[in-house]
Amino acid sequence: MSSNSFGKLFTVTTFGESHGPAIGCVIDGCPPGLAIATEEFRRDLDRRATGRSRHTSQRHEADEVEILSGVYEGRTTGTPIALLIRNTDPRSKDYGDIAQTFRPGHADYTYWQKYGIRDPRGGGRASARETTMRVAAAVVAKKWLAERHGVRVRGHLAQLGDIVPRGFDWEAVEANPFFWPDAGQVAELERAMDALRKCGDSVGARVNAVAEGVPPGWGEPVYGKLDGDLAAGMMSINAVKGVEIGAGFAAVSQRGTQHRDQMHLDGFTSNHAGGILGGISTGQPVSVSVAFKPTSSILVPGDSVNLAGEGVQVVTKGRHDPCVGIRATPIVEAMLALVLMDHALRHRAQCGDVGPMAPRIA
Repeated sequence: MSSNSFGKLFTVTTFGESHGPAIGCVIDGCPPGLAIATEEFRRDLDRRATGRSRHTSQRHEADEVEILSGVYEGRTTGTPIALLIRNTDPRSKDYGDIAQTFRPGHADYTYWQKYGIRDPRGGGRASARETTMRVAAAVVAKKWLAERHGVRVRGHLAQLGDIVPRGFDWEAVEANPFFWPDAGQVAELERAMDALRKCGDSVGARVNAVAEGVPPGWGEPVYGKLDGDLAAGMMSINAVKGVEIGAGFAAVSQRGTQHRDQMHLDGFTSNHAGGILGGISTGQPVSVSVAFKPTSSILVPGDSVNLAGEGVQVVTKGRHDPCVGIRATPIVEAMLALVLMDHALRHRAQCGDVGPMAPRIA
């Protein structure tokens, strides 16, 4: 198995390369009867897209979704849903100079060692272009979760290099190209990104996402923990190097008296566990934080080797993101929604007859 699929009951398989004719996915296991139309994919695909501002890659893709199967007269049929997006703005000539060279920090060398062949155009299968289909698939998951359980999934950029938000307002997040929660800092972020582009370098970022309205009981111990699947899903995103659930690594310096989320009938006193205990949701918001590495495609020369085993210097030209985290918020949201959707169906399959148990913490 080549591991291009994830999920057990809500299974998503993606296919396609950055500069191939198209990318796509097959969603298997979606319940029948969900109303879905092509225009519903537009918002999240636009949020993920490059070219929204001068601070991301200037590749401009149409990202028009074609629903090939699984939907009849505007409703899901329960059969596999096939989605296709044709690539309309590849520029493969940008990669001619590095076709024989391994770019530092990229998957070029590891793909070559694994498969004995690689597609150098835009990173091929290892490109962030692949995440477009995760976002598309999550449009279906988000709608079902919202309609059936009242779950709301949203995220924001929580750190850009050394810059962190001074304030927080969800209304500000969708009003700027950074998904930044403090409107007063947007100009500061723009200056930082302009300086990065000028010197040809890049920077990392942190994205936080939360799912509100998740009922208690989702998740499967011991090897199907909700937080375990969330961590695996987030780590599958290109350029991710760290995942935290709830307090995450901050728990190392906490005392037990501080970290434990004390319970009362009217609610928990805190949420250091990130809404998950023993791998099962508590009913609190499920929170995850994801660290993205600095973009490896930069203009500053770096040492590497070529296919002939010779030492070379690499400069990656073309259209690239100075910080991949800027447009990663919809991708992190997507993986959170897809994992929750899968676990919602898994819980319904085994424990759908259990029902709410008393006492139930508000």
